[in-house]
Amino acid sequence: MTATAAAPTWGAEHFGTAQLRDRRRTHCLVDLADRIHRHPGGSLPDKFGDPKALQRCYDLMRQPAVTHAALLAPHRRRTFDRLRAHEGTALLVHDGTELDFTSHPSLRDELGQIGDGHGRGYICHNSLAVDPDSRQVFGLVHQILHVRADVLAGETTVQKRERENRESLLWLRGVDGLEPAPEGKLWVDVCDSLGDTFEFYDHEDHLGRKYVVRAWQDRRIVVGHDPQGPQALLLSHVRGLPERDRRPLHVPARDGRRARDTTVAVSFTAVLLRVPRNVRGLYRRAPLAVWVVRVWELDPPPDVAEPVEWILITNLPVETVAAAWEKVDWYCARWVVEEFHKAQKTGCAIESPQFTKAERLQPMIALLSVVAVSLLNLRELSRCEATAELPASTVMPLECVEVLSGWRYQERRPLTVREFFQALARLGGHLNRKHDRPPGWLVLWRGWMKLQLLVEGARALARPPGKASNTGAAATEQNDDHNGSP
Repeated sequence: MTATAAAPTWGAEHFGTAQLRDRRRTHCLVDLADRIHRHPGGSLPDKFGDPKALQRCYDLMRQPAVTHAALLAPHRRRTFDRLRAHEGTALLVHDGTELDFTSHPSLRDELGQIGDGHGRGYICHNSLAVDPDSRQVFGLVHQILHVRADVLAGETTVQKRERENRESLLWLRGVDGLEPAPEGKLWVDVCDSLGDTFEFYDHEDHLGRKYVVRAWQDRRIVVGHDPQGPQALLLSHVRGLPERDRRPLHVPARDGRRARDTTVAVSFTAVLLRVPRNVRGLYRRAPLAVWVVRVWELDPPPDVAEPVEWILITNLPVETVAAAWEKVDWYCARWVVEEFHKAQKTGCAIESPQFTKAERLQPMIALLSVVAVSLLNLRELSRCEATAELPASTVMPLECVEVLSGWRYQERRPLTVREFFQALARLGGHLNRKHDRPPGWLVLWRGWMKLQLLVEGARALARPPGKASNTGAAATEQNDDHNGSP
């Protein structure tokens, strides 16, 4: 996978413009990113498979200019470039996950509590740009590594509201600094129930942003957008609305629960969100005009612990059944971020690096998170009908196509994109039977890992005797106090 003027490597595409105060550092970063992209799983020694490359990684991460923000910046710019070029609606899906580094005692004082309070790590708040139609991920537009505060018992409401590190501010910080949608384009923030705060809604309204958020609080509302309309409570009001339409819905597997197909109904209405009596955030004292969409399961199986019911709040008009289902589809796209969290932890082993200082761990989290986006998009690319019959070499390196065709068909032959991913899934353990569901990113990731080993084997066989590999990059400059530790 050598770079050419027409086809830069994956690492060059995502990190080639990183500003690290020395061009050698950027070259080193690109080389390390390409290596991890080929072998994303396991510990850092597993990813690199080369002590010299591993040492270059440690050297790079200890440079003051190599920060979380600096490594994420070129990928963010690339993501916004893709968003601006996209013709349709784009979703910015926000959600957080806990990264567990409890086993790193040297980092304990630099991390926050997670889980039941005994673990230590980060709340990793991710903001992914997603195409709602194809579910393709454009990339990360933001990532926050939040250290949860050790709050003293007896904190008052006023103290909590004024505390700058309270967790509810993550949702506001997640959209602060994001580029606004260009004129004529629609970018929509999508959040789960943790974003359901009046402070967040008011912040979005103040910034002129659009949103779809799943509600869980029973708020005071005014029915309709007339301030003089009847008053009610949100949950009881929307649950009393008549059904407007119904359709099938596929519920993916999650949290140990199996995937299933069901039928859901939809209803919708316009309301004013009244200002809460108990001020728990910083916001303007004015009601907000929104629309509410309710989706609920009509006949859930008796063994289902949590039947589907989503109450979605949006500041986009919902005046027709089609507009209501559109918001439902956008919320369903939120599941992509949960798959992204799995790709971070399972696919890239983001919790495995054994760094002893937080400032060295954080840029590695950024690097592995960008690799996780690539793993996640393997699945979406494998399911895209628009590119299925194109030559596989238009989306994958020719070397990978030739090696995979040789493994699958015992000869070098051209493959379409569909054939390439069918073979890749087979390599990852998918049986490709007619009744099987399409392969997920985990199966494709396993196939990708095996394919990289096959490619390296083919390169080794093709190399003339006595000629060493020339895939390394120049090492970063080393400080006099270098001790070889991460």
